[in-house]
Amino acid sequence: MTEISRHESPELSWEMVHRDPGPGLRGFVRNYTGYLERSAEPLCRREVPSGDVTLILSPGSRLELPDGRHTSFVAALHDSHTFVKHDGIQEGIEVRLTPLGARALFGLPMHELTNRVVELDDLLGRRGEELIARLWDAGSWERRFTVLDEAIAARVELAPRPDSELAWAWGRMRSSAGRTSVSGLAGELGWSHRRLIARFREGIGLPPKAIGRVLRFERVSRLLQRVEEPRLAEVAFDCGYYDQAHLNRDFREFAGTTPGEYLARRLPPGGGVAG
Repeated sequence: MTEISRHESPELSWEMVHRDPGPGLRGFVRNYTGYLERSAEPLCRREVPSGDVTLILSPGSRLELPDGRHTSFVAALHDSHTFVKHDGIQEGIEVRLTPLGARALFGLPMHELTNRVVELDDLLGRRGEELIARLWDAGSWERRFTVLDEAIAARVELAPRPDSELAWAWGRMRSSAGRTSVSGLAGELGWSHRRLIARFREGIGLPPKAIGRVLRFERVSRLLQRVEEPRLAEVAFDCGYYDQAHLNRDFREFAGTTPGEYLARRLPPGGGVAG
């Protein structure tokens, strides 16, 4: 099902088109978002850690990140925030991959990509350029998403199958928003803590305790963007924090700011948080 969201104001306008991947890709891709955005002035956003690997595909829009300017790139799992800026217009498709999906697509241990932004050409070579050309030749967002389904399915077909035990452990961690006990996971799998950490590092990119904290914080950050007047103490409790002070500590570590400042910088619904 395709969902479209739009915003229009003198300062900022956008169209975002969201669609889930085809049924055979659900363990590899979480969703697609096509976007076209214009702003009256250069726009900077604060991006916080999440449990997804982000693939950006663009026909030419350049985004400024702390390590330089990028057009089409992969941002793997991070354990700290970053800032992303554009000059007033950006167009592209965001593909939110599961870590195991990224492992299958790019054929690299995920810890080699952790806390990095890598140009698509460095991972796929000319096939990356060819994919972007096919996408923008397709014309409409819906046809572009179909091209992505086909391209990703073809690549996944050639990749080794994800480890079923690691996929189960990741699914438990993801579905609980990071509140699954790490020792409980190891016990249910019959693995030592050392083995669990090593397998998460290779297949996911972060050790289980760290990714659990990221997933818990990701839930908080998304709730704060959706709820008009959130009560921070209630959000903290709902997401598994001991108290608001505990939430504040994670905010400083993962977002580089306080919850109140984060709320004050929210853009119109669906637009994220200004940097």
